[in-house]
Amino acid sequence: MTIGIGNDHHGVLAKQNLTKYLTNKGYNVVNYGTDELENVDYCDYAFKVGEEVRDGKIDFGILLCNTGIGMSIACNKVRGVRCAKVANEYEASMTRRDNDANVIALSAKLGIEEIERIIDKFLNTNYMSIERYNRRKEKIDNYDT
Repeated sequence: MTIGIGNDHHGVLAKQNLTKYLTNKGYNVVNYGTDELENVDYCDYAFKVGEEVRDGKIDFGILLCNTGIGMSIACNKVRGVRCAKVANEYEASMTRRDNDANVIALSAKLGIEEIERIIDKFLNTNYMSIERYNRRKEKIDNYDT
């Protein structure tokens, strides 16, 4: 499984730690984020991860910034992306199970152990493909104003 990680300057350290963790678990990790601590525009990295998910180049995306909020807003502008800003394991599980999220956005302020637990839950929860969830997902995917 290939996972892309996008981050801004707030997420550099969390990305480095998470990359080691995921690589040790056997995942292929692609770095789409900055490696510098200089202020950058988070949306550029969120768009890139979203486009790579949309185009099938990566299976899932992980976004790390100060809060995860801006990254999730930006990434959801990419058609076909379902990015959730998640703060705990329960939300990670539910966004995969009910919404088939393919990108997760997190605050880099969370401890690395908490981030690892959240990511494990996200990656190890399957979408529950039932009629009402499929119907809702289709409505979201097809909505365009």
